[in-house]
Amino acid sequence: MPPPKASTEGPRDRQVFHEMGQIVRALEATGPQTPENLARTVGADYWESDRFERALAYAASDGLVFVTGDGTVSASG
Repeated sequence: MPPPKASTEGPRDRQVFHEMGQIVRALEATGPQTPENLARTVGADYWESDRFERALAYAASDGLVFVTGDGTVSASG
């Protein structure tokens, strides 16, 4: 059996999927926001260090959210 493909991203844990879902649901409920306001909306102050930034980056790379030219974050769907 061949070895698994090399990846530039580390393994995702279950928690990051939950956090990504929180971000998407918040954007669907409240509309586009700045990352700072979005972090407050989802309570990221209570998350472990850098978890919000990681979840937001994964959500953007998966196409679940997008960041506009002015830095606002919106749900993609």
